Amino acid sequence: MEESVIFQWSVFRSVLAILQWWGFNVTVIIMNKWIFQKLDFKFPLTVSCVHFICSSIGAYVVIKVLKIKPLIMVEPEDRWRRIFPMSFVFCINIVLGNVSLRFIPVSFMQTIKSFTPATTVVLQWLVWRKHFDWRIWASLIPIVGGILLTSVTELSFNMFGFCAALFGCLATSTKTILAESLLHGYKFDSINTVYYMAPCATMILGLPAMLVEGNGVINWFHTHESVWPAFIIIFSSGVLAFCLNFSIFYVIHSTTAVTFNVAGNLKVAVAVLVSWLIFHNPISAMNAVGCAITLVGCTFYGYVRHMLSQQSPPPGTPRTPRTPRNRMELLPLVNDKLDDKV
Repeated sequence: MEESVIFQWSVFRSVLAILQWWGFNVTVIIMNKWIFQKLDFKFPLTVSCVHFICSSIGAYVVIKVLKIKPLIMVEPEDRWRRIFPMSFVFCINIVLGNVSLRFIPVSFMQTIKSFTPATTVVLQWLVWRKHFDWRIWASLIPIVGGILLTSVTELSFNMFGFCAALFGCLATSTKTILAESLLHGYKFDSINTVYYMAPCATMILGLPAMLVEGNGVINWFHTHESVWPAFIIIFSSGVLAFCLNFSIFYVIHSTTAVTFNVAGNLKVAVAVLVSWLIFHNPISAMNAVGCAITLVGCTFYGYVRHMLSQQSPPPGTPRTPRTPRNRMELLPLVNDKLDDKV
């Protein structure tokens, strides 16, 4: 009886964690799109800066004031030698995501974002000469095919937004690969990652945002009819962006890798559906099929990764990705659990 109660509580906790993660993630995406489209605040660098500032303050409060999460100490020299380069890629990743959201529909942006596993595998193959099991490569076929079908049939296609989203995938993959070497020895969770990287990202982006968008933001404040309600929405999106990081921390400790993979792909489907209901962007039948194929491919990719990770490596297997086995199966360094930060 006691075991049954514990199991039911575990299931309830997992479902609750996934639902709140979905809620924060979809809400942040929809709010950002609303800011760009409905509020006519077409300044993605400034929105990203607001998110970084709110996340910096939120992480400080959680770690230093409320002490909900212990601080992972970083050596002073490592802050510039390791953290700052990671923060630069981290900043580019977030900015490109918001830039793409400024020009293309949520459904298209989310589908392209699912291309990240493929870019990560290819980059590791090119940079580190890592060799992967044929099932890893096979699982990428529906992802690539679905992205191509979605891109060709996208009714609201914008080349600049498409390129921003695609380079955002490359930035995410680069961040994952760099983290393996630059952050070696540090086991950061989502909150500590934001604690160290969001302030650096704010410093990196602050000046370019003022130079590129400063005059436009000032003109927007002078010409927009309801400035303060709009400002509250923009600030709230930053607060929810930090809450999203906290929800990732919660869901990681409440679900298994397989559950997280499936829930992550379903989350994309939920975001696409909600954005369509709110913004009514046109979606053709073939476009929907392409999105579905991509999500199925991502789920299959996650399943293959999980199955390979459960296999016992043969004796003498190297433990570092810098010394890969020859023509043997190795797992890609895709940390799907931490892809939604800020």
